[in-house]
Amino acid sequence: NSNITTGAYIGSDFYTGANSNTGRATAQAAVNNAFGSAHILSHREYLQNAVTNGYESGQSIYDVKIELMNECMVYGSNIFHNVINGTNVPSNYTMSKSQLPLFRLRHDLIGIGASWWLRDVVSSTYFAHVSGYGGAYYGNASNALGIRPAFAIAA
Repeated sequence: NSNITTGAYIGSDFYTGANSNTGRATAQAAVNNAFGSAHILSHREYLQNAVTNGYESGQSIYDVKIELMNECMVYGSNIFHNVINGTNVPSNYTMSKSQLPLFRLRHDLIGIGASWWLRDVVSSTYFAHVSGYGGAYYGNASNALGIRPAFAIAA
Protein backbone atom coordinates (compact mmCIF):
# COMPACT_ATOMS: atom_id res chain seq x y z
CA ASN A 1 0.00 0.00 0.00
CA SER A 2 3.09 2.26 -0.05
CA ASN A 3 6.39 2.42 -1.91
CA ILE A 4 8.64 1.26 0.88
CA THR A 5 10.45 -2.03 1.45
CA THR A 6 11.59 -1.28 5.02
CA GLY A 7 10.51 -4.63 6.48
CA ALA A 8 11.68 -6.56 3.39
CA TYR A 9 9.53 -9.58 2.51
CA ILE A 10 8.37 -10.13 6.12
CA GLY A 11 7.07 -6.54 6.20
CA SER A 12 5.29 -6.75 2.84
CA ASP A 13 1.51 -6.58 2.50
CA PHE A 14 1.51 -10.13 1.15
CA TYR A 15 3.23 -11.51 4.23
CA THR A 16 1.41 -9.43 6.84
CA GLY A 17 -2.00 -9.59 5.15
CA ALA A 18 -2.48 -5.82 5.43
CA ASN A 19 -4.78 -5.85 2.37
CA SER A 20 -7.64 -8.09 3.44
CA ASN A 21 -7.90 -10.59 0.59
CA THR A 22 -4.40 -10.43 -0.91
CA GLY A 23 -2.29 -11.81 1.91
CA ARG A 24 -0.44 -15.02 2.54
CA ALA A 25 -3.24 -16.30 4.79
CA THR A 26 -5.72 -15.99 1.92
CA ALA A 27 -3.34 -17.84 -0.42
CA GLN A 28 -2.76 -20.51 2.25
CA ALA A 29 -6.52 -21.01 2.62
CA ALA A 30 -6.90 -21.44 -1.16
CA VAL A 31 -4.08 -24.00 -1.25
CA ASN A 32 -5.52 -25.85 1.75
CA ASN A 33 -8.95 -25.99 0.07
CA ALA A 34 -7.45 -27.28 -3.17
CA PHE A 35 -5.09 -29.93 -1.75
CA GLY A 36 -6.14 -30.44 1.89
CA SER A 37 -4.12 -28.90 4.72
CA ALA A 38 -2.70 -32.29 5.75
CA HIS A 39 -0.95 -32.50 2.37
CA ILE A 40 0.86 -29.15 2.58
CA LEU A 41 4.39 -29.62 3.89
CA SER A 42 6.08 -27.25 6.32
CA HIS A 43 9.76 -26.36 5.93
CA ARG A 44 12.27 -23.88 7.31
CA GLU A 45 13.40 -20.87 5.29
CA TYR A 46 15.58 -17.81 5.78
CA LEU A 47 13.38 -14.82 5.07
CA GLN A 48 14.52 -11.21 5.01
CA ASN A 49 12.91 -8.87 7.56
CA ALA A 50 14.84 -5.58 7.38
CA VAL A 51 16.12 -3.15 4.73
CA THR A 52 18.86 -0.53 5.19
CA ASN A 53 19.65 1.96 2.43
CA GLY A 54 17.81 -0.14 -0.15
CA TYR A 55 19.41 -3.52 0.57
CA GLU A 56 18.26 -6.41 2.75
CA SER A 57 20.00 -6.14 6.10
CA GLY A 58 18.31 -8.67 8.38
CA GLN A 59 16.77 -12.11 8.30
CA SER A 60 15.54 -14.94 10.49
CA ILE A 61 14.61 -18.56 10.01
CA TYR A 62 10.86 -19.12 9.75
CA ASP A 63 8.71 -22.24 9.56
CA VAL A 64 6.70 -21.81 6.36
CA LYS A 65 4.18 -23.65 4.24
CA ILE A 66 3.55 -21.18 1.43
CA GLU A 67 5.71 -18.27 0.26
CA LEU A 68 6.42 -16.12 -2.75
CA MET A 69 9.28 -17.37 -4.90
CA ASN A 70 12.59 -15.57 -5.23
CA GLU A 71 14.55 -14.80 -8.43
CA CYS A 72 16.77 -17.88 -7.99
CA MET A 73 13.75 -20.18 -7.89
CA VAL A 74 12.40 -18.73 -11.14
CA TYR A 75 15.48 -17.78 -13.19
CA GLY A 76 18.29 -19.75 -11.53
CA SER A 77 20.17 -16.60 -10.45
CA ASN A 78 19.77 -13.15 -8.98
CA ILE A 79 18.97 -10.44 -11.52
CA PHE A 80 17.63 -7.35 -9.77
CA HIS A 81 17.93 -8.62 -6.20
CA ASN A 82 20.38 -6.29 -4.47
CA VAL A 83 23.28 -8.66 -3.70
CA ILE A 84 25.99 -6.06 -3.06
CA ASN A 85 25.76 -2.43 -2.10
CA GLY A 86 29.18 -0.77 -2.10
CA THR A 87 30.95 -1.72 1.11
CA ASN A 88 27.85 -3.25 2.69
CA VAL A 89 27.20 -6.96 2.41
CA PRO A 90 23.44 -7.51 2.19
CA SER A 91 21.53 -10.21 4.00
CA ASN A 92 21.38 -12.56 1.05
CA TYR A 93 20.87 -15.83 2.92
CA THR A 94 18.32 -18.25 1.54
CA MET A 95 17.67 -21.95 1.45
CA SER A 96 15.89 -21.48 -1.89
CA LYS A 97 19.01 -21.04 -3.98
CA SER A 98 18.37 -23.00 -7.15
CA GLN A 99 15.94 -22.86 -10.03
CA LEU A 100 12.81 -24.94 -9.61
CA PRO A 101 12.79 -27.89 -12.04
CA LEU A 102 9.50 -26.71 -13.56
CA PHE A 103 11.13 -23.50 -14.80
CA ARG A 104 14.44 -25.16 -15.72
CA LEU A 105 12.68 -27.65 -17.97
CA ARG A 106 9.84 -25.43 -19.23
CA HIS A 107 10.95 -21.80 -19.58
CA ASP A 108 7.65 -21.03 -21.28
CA LEU A 109 5.83 -21.55 -17.97
CA ILE A 110 7.56 -18.54 -16.37
CA GLY A 111 5.45 -16.12 -18.41
CA ILE A 112 1.75 -16.66 -17.76
CA GLY A 113 0.27 -13.54 -19.34
CA ALA A 114 0.17 -11.60 -16.07
CA SER A 115 2.86 -10.08 -13.87
CA TRP A 116 3.53 -11.66 -10.47
CA TRP A 117 5.53 -10.65 -7.40
CA LEU A 118 8.74 -12.20 -6.12
CA ARG A 119 10.00 -11.74 -2.54
CA ASP A 120 13.34 -10.08 -3.45
CA VAL A 121 14.01 -6.48 -2.44
CA VAL A 122 15.55 -4.46 -5.30
CA SER A 123 15.77 -1.06 -3.55
CA SER A 124 14.12 0.98 -0.83
CA THR A 125 11.00 1.30 -3.03
CA TYR A 126 11.05 -1.71 -5.39
CA PHE A 127 10.47 -5.45 -5.18
CA ALA A 128 11.35 -7.84 -8.00
CA HIS A 129 8.61 -9.36 -10.13
CA VAL A 130 8.06 -11.47 -13.24
CA SER A 131 6.47 -9.69 -16.17
CA GLY A 132 3.56 -11.23 -18.03
CA TYR A 133 5.87 -12.44 -20.81
CA GLY A 134 8.31 -14.01 -18.30
CA GLY A 135 10.99 -11.33 -18.16
CA ALA A 136 12.70 -10.27 -14.96
CA TYR A 137 11.57 -6.88 -13.79
CA TYR A 138 10.96 -4.76 -10.68
CA GLY A 139 8.27 -2.36 -9.61
CA ASN A 140 7.05 -0.03 -6.91
CA ALA A 141 6.11 -1.87 -3.75
CA SER A 142 2.58 -0.42 -4.03
CA ASN A 143 1.91 -1.81 -7.52
CA ALA A 144 -1.00 -4.20 -7.83
CA LEU A 145 0.38 -7.42 -9.35
CA GLY A 146 -0.51 -11.07 -9.09
CA ILE A 147 0.98 -13.69 -6.82
CA ARG A 148 2.20 -17.16 -7.65
CA PRO A 149 3.21 -18.72 -4.34
CA ALA A 150 5.31 -21.85 -4.01
CA PHE A 151 4.48 -24.74 -1.68
CA ALA A 152 5.22 -28.43 -1.36
CA ILE A 153 2.56 -31.13 -1.30
CA ALA A 154 2.75 -34.70 -0.06
CA ALA A 155 0.69 -37.63 -1.23
